Amino acid sequence: MKSMIHKTWENNPTIKQIECVHNDAAKFVVENVLTPGKRYDVKNESEEFYFVIDNSGRMGGFYKEYFKEV
Repeated sequence: MKSMIHKTWENNPTIKQIECVHNDAAKFVVENVLTPGKRYDVKNESEEFYFVIDNSGRMGGFYKEYFKEV
């Protein structure tokens, strides 16, 4: 049976807060879902990504380069 843990990440406790420093992406459209200066709760983290509830209200994985820790 496959694990579907990513479907419940939205309910995970917040690990830490991060602040978006830019939403200028070369390959992906993130300006609609991230706002520079806004703080986001980190629900999960990998080596390359933060997983946060974005402006759409859904869980999204974003490169760490878009954020700074606060």
